[in-house]
Amino acid sequence: MKGYAYTPSGVCSRKIYFKLDEEKKIHELAFEGGCNGNLKAIGRLVEGKDASEIADILKGNQCGMRGTSCADQLSKALEKALADMAGA
Repeated sequence: MKGYAYTPSGVCSRKIYFKLDEEKKIHELAFEGGCNGNLKAIGRLVEGKDASEIADILKGNQCGMRGTSCADQLSKALEKALADMAGA
C-alpha cells in the first residue's frame, strides 16, 4: 500500500491524505482543514472503493462559486496518484 499527500487549491482544506492498495482501492482518506464532519463522511463513504470510480463520481463537484470543492480536489488527487502508479 502506498501513501499519498496532495495539496488542494481553491478550497478550505489544506491537505488530502490517503493510501491506495495494489488493486487501486482507497484507504485511510483524511483531510486537513475544511468542513470536518463532511470530509470525515467522504472518507467513510470511499473506504475500500475503486479510486478511478470515485474520481469520476466526484470530478467537477463545486462548492459555491469557487469552481471546485474538496470532493473535486480529491478527484484530482486520485487521478494524480493513479497516474503515479501507472508510471511506476
